[in-house]
Amino acid sequence: MSIQLSSHFTYKKLFYFCLSPIIMMIFTSIYGVVDGFFVSNFVGKVPFAAVNLVMPFIMILGGVGFMIGTGGSALIAKTLGEGKQEQANCYFTMLIKLTVVLGIFLSLAGILFIRPISYLLGATEAMIENCVVYGRIVLAFNTAFMLQNVFQTFLAAAEKPKLGLAVTTAAGVSNMILDALFIGVFQWGVAGAAIATGIGQCIGGLLPLIYFSRPNSSRLRLKKSGIDGRALAKACANGASELMSNISASLISVIYNLQLLRFAGENGVAAYGTIMYIQFIFLAIFIGYTIGTGPIISYHYGAGNHRELKNLLKKSLILVSAAGIAMMAVAWALSSPLSKVFVGYDKELFEMTKHAFRMFAFSFVLAGVNIFASAFFTALNNGGVSAAISFMRTLVFQIISVLVLPIFLGLDGIWYSITVAEVLAFGVSLIFLVLNRRKYHYG
Repeated sequence: MSIQLSSHFTYKKLFYFCLSPIIMMIFTSIYGVVDGFFVSNFVGKVPFAAVNLVMPFIMILGGVGFMIGTGGSALIAKTLGEGKQEQANCYFTMLIKLTVVLGIFLSLAGILFIRPISYLLGATEAMIENCVVYGRIVLAFNTAFMLQNVFQTFLAAAEKPKLGLAVTTAAGVSNMILDALFIGVFQWGVAGAAIATGIGQCIGGLLPLIYFSRPNSSRLRLKKSGIDGRALAKACANGASELMSNISASLISVIYNLQLLRFAGENGVAAYGTIMYIQFIFLAIFIGYTIGTGPIISYHYGAGNHRELKNLLKKSLILVSAAGIAMMAVAWALSSPLSKVFVGYDKELFEMTKHAFRMFAFSFVLAGVNIFASAFFTALNNGGVSAAISFMRTLVFQIISVLVLPIFLGLDGIWYSITVAEVLAFGVSLIFLVLNRRKYHYG
């Protein structure tokens, strides 16, 4: 089925266009999951906890690429909707150059400061060396990771979501095979996990770069261009909500880990790490859907097609709501086997993880609506509203919940925190959707 950004989207067309980005994001989430599985089962729970502890910092740096990709994709798709093909290619080229420059700088800074940052994140003496080894190796590949995050959204804007799926699948499969080889066979420990992840990221980031550098059949290609500081600033500001989500999630992980060390020790950190791996696979479905729908919304916004905006919003809210309910049921049902995959070797840790994951499962009901609402305003080039939803959802409400609820509920208060935060964020999302319905004519 041939689908263009300018099409009228039925449920069937939305499914076909967004299927590739959804699967692509699931494979992206496999990086951390596979690393976690092999480190936990072949190296031990202390190295597993160390990887979980340093991961938030790595994700913040890589999240800069997601910011450029989402904000830039919205700008490019809107420009395409306005009929300005050459200008869209110029924006595309500038944003790729910006990603490379920032990637190199952040890689060097991260490698230099990974040890003190690991201590700041709460690393114990038993964990610190694993934190440093894993962090430095993965950060050496940070530019490729940022490019991969950028191209995930740009390939959808270029009407090539299936190419994005193929590249990410190749990257994910490579990561899984190399993890098994480097950790299971060569016994390289956390270093092997980091190298496998880095090679996978190179496949995901560099292959699309080669594709767009050559003549191709997509709507975008790299070309000579100057620097439009205003456009770059606009794209980055618009994508700031996605960066905020990454930063907030990473900061929240730090607070969760500190609270868990206090209430449950290293077992709590390991249990939380397992849940985060599994949760990201579930949330990847929502994120993939927003990657697919974002350029479509931006295109029709740029083209002034208000009826299609209303159609996309209505259908999307129905789809993500239904998916959220289904995910809650699946997560509850699979809490035991999924926990056993990671920590089945330790009965106490397994029981804690299974119990916690069942509590986390309730958050999926509203998570999809909140993620889509933030992405919807990013696609409309309204980074302020998008950032407000994201900031309240991923930072403010979660901080309040994870600090207050344990006072009354103990360890269970930590596990319930994310669900309470999603409920509060749902109210904020609805308010913004109602207040802006006339401005964007989707009411």
